[in-house]
This record gives sequence, C-alpha cells and structure tokens, in this order.
Amino acid sequence: MPLKLEGPREGKTPNWTIRGTYLGVSVNRSAGTADKAVARKELKRIEREIERGRYQERAGPTFASAVVNYLKAGGDDRFIKPLLLHFKETPLADVDQEAIDAAAYALYPTATASTRNRQVYTPVSSILKRAGVTAPLSRPKGHAGVSRVTWLWPEEAYRLFDEAREIDSEFAAFLMLLIYTGLRLSEALELERRDLRLDEGFVYCGLTKNGEPRAVHLTPLLIAALSALPDRERVFRFRKNGHLYNLMRRAKDRAGLPAITFHTCRHTYAVWMRRYGGLDMRGLSGTGAWKDQKSVARYAHVVTTEEARKADLLPVPRAKLK
Repeated sequence: MPLKLEGPREGKTPNWTIRGTYLGVSVNRSAGTADKAVARKELKRIEREIERGRYQERAGPTFASAVVNYLKAGGDDRFIKPLLLHFKETPLADVDQEAIDAAAYALYPTATASTRNRQVYTPVSSILKRAGVTAPLSRPKGHAGVSRVTWLWPEEAYRLFDEAREIDSEFAAFLMLLIYTGLRLSEALELERRDLRLDEGFVYCGLTKNGEPRAVHLTPLLIAALSALPDRERVFRFRKNGHLYNLMRRAKDRAGLPAITFHTCRHTYAVWMRRYGGLDMRGLSGTGAWKDQKSVARYAHVVTTEEARKADLLPVPRAKLK
C-alpha cells in the first residue's frame, strides 16, 4: 500500500505517523510533528529518498530496551512500570518533549505538576541520559512546588533507627550517617572504606553535588555504628534502587512516621545543628554541607530568635487569690 499519514493517538503520541510501502520499501515511523502539513512534507521527503535509493528506516534502541539497560545499571525502578506500559517499543528518537508531555497527562491526568515531574519527567530523563540521549527536557510549570522543610524530631529519629535495626542493622547505620552528617543519598552510597578514618572521627567526601569536596565529622555514635560494618571496599552494600527505597518505607511505617524521604535526613541534620548544635546561618554553611549562606536560607526559621523570646517578658494576668 502507498505511504499514508495516521493521526496522533490520544494518550500515546501527539505526532502523526507515516506508514505503508512505497516501491517495495516498508515505512513505519513518526513524522516527528503534530502539524499535519509538516507531516505531509515529511512523507513526500521520504518518498523522494526511496526513489533515489537513499532511504533507510530509522533503527536504534527503543524505550523498552533503554529501560532494561537503565535498570541493569542500578537505576531506580519506582514509577517505571506505567511508563513502560505507555511507551513500550517506541523508538527513543520518538520519545521527545511532546511525547513525554502527552505521557504525563495520559498517565496522571489529575496529578499536580510536581507529581508529574517526579513520576514521569525525572525517570524518563534518567532513562534517556543512560541511553546517551542528552536533549534538554522542559519540566512542567510549577513542578518545583512550594519549598517546605520537613525534619525528624529526636524521638522520631530514634524510633526510625530502632525499626531499621530490626530490619537490617546496616541500613540503620546508613540512616544514622545521613542524619548525623547531612550527606546526600548519592554521596553516602559512594563512600569507600579508604575515605574513613574512624580513629580520627573523619570521613572525606571527595565529590559533592555542589562540586566541592567536604571533610565530614563523625560523632562517637557514628564511629561505633560504622565500626560494626564488614571490612570491604565500599562502606555500604546498598545501591540507589527499589530495594533501598523499600527499606526506608518499611522502617518509616514500622516507626509510625509520616511520609519522609532520604532527603528528610539531610534536613534533620541542618535543623538539629541549628537547634541543638547552636549554629547560626553562617555556621551551618561552614559545615561544608552547603555551598553558601543562600543555600541554607530555608533553615533560618527553625529556631526562635532572641527578639522573639522577649515575649516571655510580656505582662500576664495575675493569678486570682482563692
């Protein structure tokens, strides 16, 4: 049959598709556009290429094959299943901005921008980058949401440690490290035994997210927890994958805590250093966990100011004599 255009498929792709056989050459590919006029021009271009013997059907990895490679490399398997069911064997060349936008609305029609970003844009971006696709990806408007700091109070953290220890003692030590150092998840996972000097209460983080190395202090509690770990090249056996996130969910649920993430541990470190360590904003920046004072501004309001405590001096009603 001759080449023909097939219209966009709701929930699948916003683009036109070119299908058929011309002069014995089979074609089945996206036109790469939602504009029918532009798609028709692409069809004519393909016909000319076939007439000249220059046409080659685009080949290459599909979304499904890219997912397999991503997961084999230790990628996070959360949110992957719906994406795989949606894109299936779609060529990576066709997983473009329009296709990803369409997938986000098809899979999560009533979700917020931040949810679509977390469950569609972020994992798809990671899968594409692993496959060598580096095209920029625009996130949905409002995806950052409202900046909010959530942390654990000491008694909540203690419950989390206890429940984690019941599940996996090494995971409990991992959580302690995050909370008492403020290391990011990726930084803690990459630590090697040679980075530790337990007798000095010291760990060296050579590459942080902000691009700067960091000398990290280990408290006596951490020294004891890390000393109990097996002697191996990497400090922790964990990888950033579904198993690790499942450990957190189990420990959190057993401890009776609300929704928290690994990044909550970093917030907890900052808040504790402000409230119990007595650090001001300059001092918090001086720990090396953040690049500058602007980065720690979100923790400015986790302690009351000296001026606010003047409320204790305000007049109060006299107690009535019996």
